[in-house]
Amino acid sequence: MVLVFNAKKRLTLTAGMAGALAVLLDGCSSTPIAPVPPTGAPPRPPAAGVPAPAAPFDMNMPPPAPREFRAAWVSTVANIDWPSRSNLTMAKQQAEALAILDRAQALNLNAIVLQVRPSADAIYPSELEPWSEFLTGQQGRAPATAWDPLQFWIEQAHARGLELHAWFNPYRARHATAKSPLARNHIGSTNPEVVKSYGRYLWMDPGEAAASQHTLDVVLDVVRRYDIDGVHIDDYFYPYPIDTAASTAGPEGVALDAGVGQKQELEFPDQPSWQHYLLGGGTLDRAGWRRQNVNALIEAMYLGIHKEKSWVRFGISPFGIGRPDRRPAGIVGFSQYDKLYADAELWLDNGWLDYLAPQLYWPVAQAPQAFDVLLDYWLAQNTRARHVWPGLYTSRIDNSAKAFAPEEIVKQIGVTRSRAGVQGHLHFSIAALMDNRKGIADQLRTQTYQTAALAPASPWLGSELPPAPSVAVRREGNGMGLRLSAGPGKPVAHYAIWSRYGSEWRFAVAPASRAVLLLPDDATAGAAQAVVVSAIDRLGNESERISVMR
Repeated sequence: MVLVFNAKKRLTLTAGMAGALAVLLDGCSSTPIAPVPPTGAPPRPPAAGVPAPAAPFDMNMPPPAPREFRAAWVSTVANIDWPSRSNLTMAKQQAEALAILDRAQALNLNAIVLQVRPSADAIYPSELEPWSEFLTGQQGRAPATAWDPLQFWIEQAHARGLELHAWFNPYRARHATAKSPLARNHIGSTNPEVVKSYGRYLWMDPGEAAASQHTLDVVLDVVRRYDIDGVHIDDYFYPYPIDTAASTAGPEGVALDAGVGQKQELEFPDQPSWQHYLLGGGTLDRAGWRRQNVNALIEAMYLGIHKEKSWVRFGISPFGIGRPDRRPAGIVGFSQYDKLYADAELWLDNGWLDYLAPQLYWPVAQAPQAFDVLLDYWLAQNTRARHVWPGLYTSRIDNSAKAFAPEEIVKQIGVTRSRAGVQGHLHFSIAALMDNRKGIADQLRTQTYQTAALAPASPWLGSELPPAPSVAVRREGNGMGLRLSAGPGKPVAHYAIWSRYGSEWRFAVAPASRAVLLLPDDATAGAAQAVVVSAIDRLGNESERISVMR
């Protein structure tokens, strides 16, 4: 795999490169440059597309690496995003996955959040939960051709320089669209006492210790067995209430109504676990007890994930409106604190997550749920300086009465870039980008994501810098060839590469597994006059930079 800059100054990937690269070309030198402070310490590296602050010009020194988490959710439940329908052949499922990953790479995204557990089931081989019917057509039925979809996604994402975050639904046990019966190894079959019927859903009772332990076991099993970059959970804690305006929901986690009005609610059937708590001497009221149940799982997940692998980040994507007693003036709507029993403010305050992705699925101009006001609210709650990367409702670019124009998403990204505490965002979902609805993918590629970007570092998980890479360079017939190798010790995830053509520095990111690169000559400026390379570890820490001068 070779990195090539095209005439539009975007990084592209092409297969193959004739001839192995040898030692440093005569006349070239490799010089260390002082390391750049990790993200979280000043100066803050700019987001790609945002002009860097004015500084004394030094033609031989590249600017800081652009930093911005750019992700898209890939839903497997109800076949929203992948696979397009259940029981496709392995070849077809792989082809669809590769199309998604190729689109993400072409758009200069740097992460995919893949739903691996839609409803207490799995899109990967598991001894704890059955195969998902959304993958094979029947819950518990293995793929006709033996393969591991999650491993495939991870390998192919990493080969393209993309992070892969595994997305779990913590408590949902059966989706309303499910058609096949529960498999024998589904928790609804093996431990039916902890699974409750709620409308058209089955739900694991968060008040049952066995239910929460099962979810924790499933998550940690994936962390141990797979080379994922993050664990991600969504907004489904206790279920959205049935028969309320707040329960009007779109596909997978998208609340379509802010839920100002209320109707008769169906009570969640957790009376047995509630009575058990009271008989054991519990003193909290029922709402407080429910929040405690969820809080205990969140804390256990955060601690358990990092005990297994310190570099795997834990992200939560809650409903976008905060608890009623803290909201800014004029903000109204559904209370996840009172209805889902999700105390996201407490999780931030206690540092039980590495990134918060609040679902800010309303336009900037919708005053009762204004995007910018809600974003500022969550930033104000972020006392532990974790990442806050809002979720954008990109799939609302459709033909509905409340459709977004593509410019709304571009505007919201602009809002995130204007806030000092934000360096990223996530698109729900990849479908809108795959369909290029109303030209949104074109706008993002040409206006918003013109260059690659590194994910921001997470210094609270570790700030030791990786060793600087070794760089070998030689002149090829149509450009400069590089061979990169990581230094000893700390593993490397990516290489950051700057190349200077005249007075212009261009930036690219290459996966550490693809260390043979070609920087082709520019049609106007000729060959690159300088190249600077650094190594990036799994937490986003940047090594000392190595300068290769002609």
